[in-house]
Amino acid sequence: MTGPVQPDEAAATYGVAEGLVYDVDLAPSHAEIALLQQWHNLHSGVKRLNSNLLADVQVENDLAPSSFQALMFLITAPGQAAPMNQLAQALDFSTAGTTKVVDRLAEAGLVERRPSGSDRRVTYTALTTAGAERVLAASRTLARVLRTRVVEPLGEELFGTVTDAVTSVDPAPGPC
Repeated sequence: MTGPVQPDEAAATYGVAEGLVYDVDLAPSHAEIALLQQWHNLHSGVKRLNSNLLADVQVENDLAPSSFQALMFLITAPGQAAPMNQLAQALDFSTAGTTKVVDRLAEAGLVERRPSGSDRRVTYTALTTAGAERVLAASRTLARVLRTRVVEPLGEELFGTVTDAVTSVDPAPGPC
């Protein structure tokens, strides 16, 4: 079809959604829209739930979500230390964003920076004893609120099933 669409042609060729005109041949089907809505509900629900869980951790342990996530990564890392670029990747932060998080954690005495023994360009972020104690306490808080808000309402079996299902389609499974 060339040129502007005439009003009588629009009804057959184009759909209207909340004042927007679109080509119905390009629009998702009702089944696709339902699938996309389910995905949106799952994604946004998990995101909100995670934010609420981490907010509880923050209130009870005085650890911002990004700080808690950084400490969790470090406690599971070999030697409880990792290069800054690995930490940035784990947090999904820029180098500058990761540096700010590490600066705050270092000022609080929860991590320290260490030069690499083999590459002068690499700096490691290492967990301190205080950092390990803090993240372990915060982990217990997260486990408690996770059990209360998620596992108990769903039940152990359904929670396990959902976890296994999501893990099975994770393109890059790995530690927290």
